[in-house]
Amino acid sequence: MQTTIKKFKTEPFLFHTFNVIFMLFVAVVTLYPFLNTLAVSFNSGLDTTRGGIYLWPREWTFKNYEAVFATGKVYHAFWVSVARTVIGTIASVFLTAMLAYTISRKEYMFRKPVTLIFILTMYFSAGLIPSYFLIKDLHLLNTFLVYILFPGAGAGLISAFNMLVVRTYIHTLPESLNESAKMDGASDYRIFFSIIMPLCTPVLATIALFTAVGQWNTWFDTFIFASSKQNLSTLQFELMRLLSSSVNSNANPSLSSTAAKDTATMITPLSIRAAITMVASVPILVVYPFLQRHFVSGLHLGSVKE
Repeated sequence: MQTTIKKFKTEPFLFHTFNVIFMLFVAVVTLYPFLNTLAVSFNSGLDTTRGGIYLWPREWTFKNYEAVFATGKVYHAFWVSVARTVIGTIASVFLTAMLAYTISRKEYMFRKPVTLIFILTMYFSAGLIPSYFLIKDLHLLNTFLVYILFPGAGAGLISAFNMLVVRTYIHTLPESLNESAKMDGASDYRIFFSIIMPLCTPVLATIALFTAVGQWNTWFDTFIFASSKQNLSTLQFELMRLLSSSVNSNANPSLSSTAAKDTATMITPLSIRAAITMVASVPILVVYPFLQRHFVSGLHLGSVKE
């Protein structure tokens, strides 16, 4: 009897010990690339080429960040990226939620054909050239609206995957909520805004994070649809051009004549890439803690069924 009791006391201890060790390992594996990039971004470029930079800079310098912010283009591009991310995310999440609610209603006779059409877009695409001509015919080239209606080089305002996720979440809500609201005289608009939207906060926060990260990180749509307008240049596009010019300058020193000599000797493509990575990722890292609680809840979508 005492042996059995001791066994029951030992097993939870061993499980929790293994669990803590495993999670610490996962945390180290996850955080190391970020901390290493942060260390490289603050380390001298020439010293970085020697290797051996792990979690702490060997020769501290701010030259990498000075090179990134050397021109005023980055500041303006930053606000363009913020604007497209905020407006694009709000519009995409709102319209996705409306569409998902519509096709989740059993009384909507076209819900199955509409769902099938959206699912087909996940597997088949016309390609970049037809998308370009479509945007050109709509007179959206070199306009800010192209970032909202066709983000990611023509990907579209509404994501079929996000729509299916929201629709699945709405199906888990009790149907009695809609029935009781209709008995009280509530319209579909009132039900959507007063009942469905508040209850869908976790899944909406999840797709909002996915959409915001996509809007923030994309640069190819700027290159294709708005590269001739400097005032529409985004942060990612400017950082991509800066990285390309840094690589070309490293290959051909004569191209770096416009930069200061002391700065040119302190940065390398590896160090400037690390600084660019940190500049591009910090805004998303700042926003994530505010969505973390809802994001974790949204990831549990469909895990519990009654």
